[in-house]
Amino acid sequence: MKRIALFSAMALSIGLMGCASNGGGMASAGEDASTYMTKSFKEVIATSFQAKGSAGLDRLVQTEAQHECSKYDYLGKPLPKDIAARIEKDHYSKVVYPADGQYFGDWKAGLKIAEDGKGMTWNDKPGTPNGGNCINCHQMIPNNPSQGNLGPSLIGYGKTRGNSEQIVKYTWARIYDSTSFNACSQMPPLGASHALTQQQMKDIMALLFDPNSPVNK
Repeated sequence: MKRIALFSAMALSIGLMGCASNGGGMASAGEDASTYMTKSFKEVIATSFQAKGSAGLDRLVQTEAQHECSKYDYLGKPLPKDIAARIEKDHYSKVVYPADGQYFGDWKAGLKIAEDGKGMTWNDKPGTPNGGNCINCHQMIPNNPSQGNLGPSLIGYGKTRGNSEQIVKYTWARIYDSTSFNACSQMPPLGASHALTQQQMKDIMALLFDPNSPVNK
C-alpha cells in the first residue's frame, strides 16, 4: 500500500477543492457556486474536523487559486485564462530561491525524503521534519513498483534535461509552488506551505539532478 500520510494531510490544504466540486454535482441555472461552496466548507469543518497536533484547521481555508479552481470545476467550466494567468503570476512572484545560490544538497537524503510520507498529521509532533512523499505521485526510481503515476514520471530527470540555470530554477520553483505554472495544479506547494525546509528541497533537487542519483541511472 502506498504511503499517503503527507499526501492526505496536504490534500486538505491543497486539494479540498474536490470536496466542493464533488459535493453536489453541476450547479443549477442561476445558482451561485461561490456561496454554495462556502456553505459546504462551513458544514464540513463544523461536522468533520477538529484541530489536533500538527493538523490545524487553517489548512481547510482555501487559497484564491483553490477557490477559483473549485468554483469553475463545480460549474463544469475551465478556469478563465485571465484568472489563471493572474494567479500563476502572483504565485511565481512569491517563490523564494536559496539565498546562498546553492540549489543542491545530498541526493541520498533526498531519496529518503521522497520515500517518506510522514508528517503534518494530528499525531505528528509540531516541528518534526516532514517527508515529501514524492513517489506517491511520481515515478522516480526505475523498476520500483511502489511508485504512483498521478504526476509525470521523473525518471531520468537531470539526465534528459541537463542542469542549465534555467531548468534548475524552473525545477526549484515547481517544487516550491507548482501553482506558479498551473493555477489548478494538484501538486502540494512544498516550499510555500513550509511542508519542506529549504535544505530538504535542496536534497530533493540533488536527487533529481545528480548523475549518481538512482533517478538518473
